[in-house]
Amino acid sequence: MAICVSVVACALSLGLPAQAAEAAPRTDGDLDIARRLENAFEKVADQASESVVVITSVQKAKPDASDDEDNSDNGNDNDGRQFRGTPWEYFFRRHGLRRPQPRDVEDQGSGIVIRRDGYILTNNHVVDGADNIEVRLKDGRVFEDAKLVGKDKATDIAVIKVDGKDLPVARLGDSDKARVGQWAIAIGAPYELDYTFTVGFVSAKGRANLGGADYENYIQTDAAINPGNSGGPLCDIEGRVIGVNTLIRGLNRGIGFAIPINMAREIADQLIARGRVVRPWIGVAIEPLADDEVLRAMYKDLTDGVVVRAISPNTPAAASDLQPADIIVSVDGAAVKTPQELQQQILHKQIGQKVVLDVLRDGKRIQVVVQTAEMTGGPRPASRRMRRAPSPEATLGVVVQTLTKDLARQLDLEETGGVVVTEVADDSPAQAGGLQHGDVITAVNRQPVGSSETFKAAIAKADTKKGVLLSVKREGAATFVVLREK
Repeated sequence: MAICVSVVACALSLGLPAQAAEAAPRTDGDLDIARRLENAFEKVADQASESVVVITSVQKAKPDASDDEDNSDNGNDNDGRQFRGTPWEYFFRRHGLRRPQPRDVEDQGSGIVIRRDGYILTNNHVVDGADNIEVRLKDGRVFEDAKLVGKDKATDIAVIKVDGKDLPVARLGDSDKARVGQWAIAIGAPYELDYTFTVGFVSAKGRANLGGADYENYIQTDAAINPGNSGGPLCDIEGRVIGVNTLIRGLNRGIGFAIPINMAREIADQLIARGRVVRPWIGVAIEPLADDEVLRAMYKDLTDGVVVRAISPNTPAAASDLQPADIIVSVDGAAVKTPQELQQQILHKQIGQKVVLDVLRDGKRIQVVVQTAEMTGGPRPASRRMRRAPSPEATLGVVVQTLTKDLARQLDLEETGGVVVTEVADDSPAQAGGLQHGDVITAVNRQPVGSSETFKAAIAKADTKKGVLLSVKREGAATFVVLREK
């Protein structure tokens, strides 16, 4: 019965009608289909596993601190002296017991041999903080002191190297060509069970916003992935690596994620060449148009695009004609619908390369040229916020004051012209839009404002039901806020 079910499943995967597969007797042809599929899996298991390594990382225990170290106040000793240490340490001392000594922390993961002379690709979180890295190959060779070549926290990729020769190298595929529904095979060491082989499908592509890394473009699979699989390969039916297993969403739920091998390979090449990753950027904070209800209402005919939420100072974007609230729809003619797609387009450019952005601004399509630079950081997070009851002077829940030189000096602001927000009322359009105390408003609906009077006049002319676009400077970064009365 088990064989019949297996044949039906294989027949379905190869496009044969289910009814015909169930009705057909177990002929040599049926068994041949099953055997061919089985042989394909066996070949992947035999050949692809040779280039998979088991990585054991060890963090050495730190020397125990003395009782007198000033860590925290947790109680008094018997002689009245203030005891410094954890409550657990206090318990042992109070009862005259020897405190447990810290132990080495050992963890296990997987890796992929990418060069014959000992370079191995894995996850950053597998080796991060390790004092010693041991690598074990399937052929029995053990390298007890692997060296960290480089790591990239932003993508969770790392490269290590062992002092070996003629290592079996993995065949790397093209993750851009991977398709949802194709076979996906994971190989690794989950729960210290070395060279575990699991099979599933590519469930989805382009998964992001999972909290695994700064740059996320994951391949999702239902092939079983568990702790210890991290850093190991996700292969296709030909045994070619299409991803680096890195993340799970709940145990035993059939939801695992792998970094596309094309991304991993680019990062690995840079780590091997220079020990770090150099990325081009333009210096904008972005979000999907789909997440901004107010802007979507202003562009009813547009469903996809990337909103420029903020522009950092002293960046390529700040030196260009790009403005907050612009909606980027393509880069050098290539359409971008999500922040991930925009990131990938920029990351594939060269440092100093000029790129042409197709932008929607106030209902018009324009082109903005930006010259990339080496990434140095992102927009600084805003930290100041003051909320209070509505003031009689409030307009849409915000009170502003003309930004003079003296006021800018008092508030430690760079004078940029415009008006500074001094109050934001609770439960007001200003609060709902995200306006903050200390924000400097430079324009209303793209029209510059230089005083509290011109600000109020501009608001009076605007359609507050549709939404009022405020151009804002916040701690040096250019951003925007939309205020709308309900």
